[in-house]
Amino acid sequence: MSGIEFLCPPDMIGKIPEPAPAAKFLPEWFRDLEREMDMKDAHGLPGLTVRACLPVADVMAQGWIIPTPVDIWTVMDATTGALEFRWAEGAPLIPIDAHHPDQIGAQFPPFEGAQPLKLMNPWRVKLPPGWSASFLHPINHFELPFTAFNGTVDCDALDVPVNVPFLWTSQRGAVRMPAGTPMVQVIPFERAAQMREGIVRAETSKEGAERSTAHNRKHNEESIYARQWRRRHEKQRDA
Repeated sequence: MSGIEFLCPPDMIGKIPEPAPAAKFLPEWFRDLEREMDMKDAHGLPGLTVRACLPVADVMAQGWIIPTPVDIWTVMDATTGALEFRWAEGAPLIPIDAHHPDQIGAQFPPFEGAQPLKLMNPWRVKLPPGWSASFLHPINHFELPFTAFNGTVDCDALDVPVNVPFLWTSQRGAVRMPAGTPMVQVIPFERAAQMREGIVRAETSKEGAERSTAHNRKHNEESIYARQWRRRHEKQRDA
C-alpha cells in the first residue's frame, strides 16, 4: 500500500458519490469570484480578490473530500416548529444520527441549547503504517448549512469509518443537501514528520531586514508570492 484508500461496503459501490481530491470540490462562491477588482490597490497594483490568493486555494485543495452519500433535506414541523431531517425511503444508509447534548456540554456556553448530530460516513479510510488523517470541516466551504467538529484519527489502526459530528447552523427552515455535497475533508499526514519541538525568540537584525524587504516586495511586486515564495525550496531543488 502506497497511498490512501477509501473502502465502502460492496453493495454501495457505484451507488453513492465517491471521495475525490479536494481540488475538485472548490466551493461555488470561490470559483465564481473574479480574480481582479475594477480598481487599483493602495500601492498601485491591480486590486485582487481572494480568488487570486494562492494560500487560500492551496489549503482548500489539500487532501480529499468525502461527500454526503444521499440527498438530505430539512422541513419544519408545522405544529411544533421543530427542525426535522429527511432522506429518501430506501436510502442505502441512515445518513444522520444524534449525539447526546451532554457530550458537548450543551447546558453551558458556547453550545448552550445546541443539539449535536453526526453525519454517517460509509467510507473507511485506510492508510499505511505510521500515517494518520485529520478529518476537518471542508475548508472555507462557508456555504454549508452545518459546521463539523474536527478530529485526527490513526487510520493505520482503525478498521471502521469515521463519522462526522456536527452542529446545524443554517437559519433557514427548508434546506436541501444533495448527494455529493462536501461532508468532511481528509488530510493524511505521516506522524513521524510532525514537528514536536519549536523555538520562540526575537528575530535578529538580519531577519528583521529580511522581513522588511519581503514586506516591500509583497506590496510592490505583482505576483511575487506565486513567482518566488510559493514552494520556493522545491523550485530551488528542481532547478
